[in-house]
Amino acid sequence: MTDVVRDKAASFTRLDPLTGEVASSAAAMKAADIPAIAARAAAAQPGWGAQGPNARRAVLMTAAAALEARKDRFVAAMCAEIGATAGWAMFNLGLAVGMVREAAALTTQITGEVIPSDKPGCLAMALREPVGVVLGIAPWNAPIILGVRAIAVALACGNAVILKASEICPRTHALIIEAFAGAGFPDGLVQLVTNAPEDAAEVVGALIDAPEVKRINFTGSTHVGRIIAQRAARHLKPCLLELGGKAPLVVCADADLDEAVRAAAFGAFMNQGQICMSTERIIVVDSIADAFAAKFAARVEAMPAGDPRAGNTPLGAVVGVKAVAHCRALIADALARGAVLLAGGETSLNVVMPAHVIDKVTPEMKLFRDESFGPVVGIIRARDEAHAVDLANDSEYGLSAAVFTRDIAKGLKLARQIRSGICHVNGPTVHDEAQMPFGGVGASGYGRFGGRQGIDAFTETRWITVETQAGHFPI
Repeated sequence: MTDVVRDKAASFTRLDPLTGEVASSAAAMKAADIPAIAARAAAAQPGWGAQGPNARRAVLMTAAAALEARKDRFVAAMCAEIGATAGWAMFNLGLAVGMVREAAALTTQITGEVIPSDKPGCLAMALREPVGVVLGIAPWNAPIILGVRAIAVALACGNAVILKASEICPRTHALIIEAFAGAGFPDGLVQLVTNAPEDAAEVVGALIDAPEVKRINFTGSTHVGRIIAQRAARHLKPCLLELGGKAPLVVCADADLDEAVRAAAFGAFMNQGQICMSTERIIVVDSIADAFAAKFAARVEAMPAGDPRAGNTPLGAVVGVKAVAHCRALIADALARGAVLLAGGETSLNVVMPAHVIDKVTPEMKLFRDESFGPVVGIIRARDEAHAVDLANDSEYGLSAAVFTRDIAKGLKLARQIRSGICHVNGPTVHDEAQMPFGGVGASGYGRFGGRQGIDAFTETRWITVETQAGHFPI
């Protein structure tokens, strides 16, 4: 059974990963469709960019309410397209609505500055202006959050946006654009592109190549992020890339083990581990490793996986059978190399995979380095805290991290030694708020979403001067 099928009409169909029934269908756009879409967005942008900040704020607040009004449709779409639990869908919607409201609040914070000039009578200013058309490419795993994040602050800054939907959840992403379309944005300012999986490379390439598109933001795999960055570089177009992760959670010898266990279980298995910030490596100082492992395994064993439609288990389905096979291969490699299975079990309904805990993972194992993006986490034992930091940094990724210790000063010191865009002391690796600077380093990408950092990403800084007295020229 394939997850996506193409029919004879100009559309494609997404199948429910649990039942194999049709979950949604969407237009199968082609590269040839992109020039008209980009031109339409560019034509709509100047009028929107010229509107005052409070006018833009009002439209964005209307869009936030329109998203909330589609609650039931969002839950149904996410459950059918990606096997999400209703709780995960509602969390997605709540945070996404908050992101739109935060974007609305930013419209009056797009400020510049007056810069002292050495030239007499010269008023020098740095101004922030819209870039034009912004392309946002969003993934399937947190589809409302990440779809909204791709466009909300860009709109607040006065830009037009094109949202390139995931082939895995086109209906969920379409609901976002439907909500925005009725909020009062100019016609053509907010547009959706959907395509069949086999056309993705050509469609995305055409979007990046479109002269009207001035900025690209992409959330997804590091592999695809590199392709997008290389394509954009041909046109000298800046990108904001939020890519893969292999988040470490460091547990020091003086940590509150019960609190660390709770945070690790949440961080590793929320949404079945299908979050870019998911805890993938639990690095525990050896003196307390056995105690932590026993407590953690017991907690995870009490977290069953089941049919998300029933709504009676904390874990639901993963996105497809390929995801299950990938996780199973990482587990098999680790066990063959001497790791120990502390929790886990058989997969049911093809995609309902229980939470797996693998102890005594070492850097030679694929599970140490490769992103699982599923319900499996490795426990790695460190000699001491310095070794734990070295292990945390032994990765190409650098998105989120966490440190658990009762000594806050030490926690801050260790957090600053870990190479990541985000680090939480005594909190889980999974934590997102609309106003926070969100992004990574290394293979986790570059640039930041969120708050004033988002303004930097979606505006152009211009230097403008006004001469207030006659100049003196040497020639």
